[in-house]
Amino acid sequence: MVRELVKTYIKGFDEKLGGGIPERSVVLVVGEPGTMKSSLAFNILFYNAIEGNVPGLFISLEQSRESLMDHMSGMNMDISVCEDNVSILDLGLIRKNLTMLADQSWMHVFKMYVENLQKSHDFQILVLDSLPVLELLAEFKSPRSELFHFFEWLRDQEITTILISEMSQGNPAYAKYDEDFLADGIFHVKMEKVDDINIQRRLRCVKMRSANHSPNFFTLLFHDGTFEVTRVIGNSG
Repeated sequence: MVRELVKTYIKGFDEKLGGGIPERSVVLVVGEPGTMKSSLAFNILFYNAIEGNVPGLFISLEQSRESLMDHMSGMNMDISVCEDNVSILDLGLIRKNLTMLADQSWMHVFKMYVENLQKSHDFQILVLDSLPVLELLAEFKSPRSELFHFFEWLRDQEITTILISEMSQGNPAYAKYDEDFLADGIFHVKMEKVDDINIQRRLRCVKMRSANHSPNFFTLLFHDGTFEVTRVIGNSG
């Protein structure tokens, strides 16, 4: 059975993925701080809501809902134009309800929220910002085992999931607890020194199951609310 594809709406990049992300995939977006990982992930959710009428949920564990909305509005991705199709859940709301359910674990409340919102809004795309913060808040005792079950739970929801994660500067590892092996796909965003003055953002698809994708890096550009990739410009110094 051929799986439908979820477009990234990164101009030029969907073609490099063979059309987009296979639906129901779990995809890691990894990179060092400042590489626009959150903005890139929000872009996918935002334009699917506008162009494809696909409902989505953005869970922010690092920014408040208001801060995230202000930030994205400043990048010409104004949620008010698609608020019927985009829901934002932040850490403050989860914590508030966790105090009301004191006998429940943080992860139990988190999953309950996601499942309830999925039932009420039927969202098809989930963005989680970020996976390392979730690991910290959930206080995993056996991270590899618990993350395996978390990834399986995500797949059981039958949605396309984008998990934002951090890479340490100078460390080539994409993940700390085998998340890169558990994920169906990995997008790597990095800052590349082109010469003594210029720094360039670059994006590549490291892997994507069920897709014939290019493994190469592409220059990542952002202008007026739109991401775009082009061939790599120049050489690193």
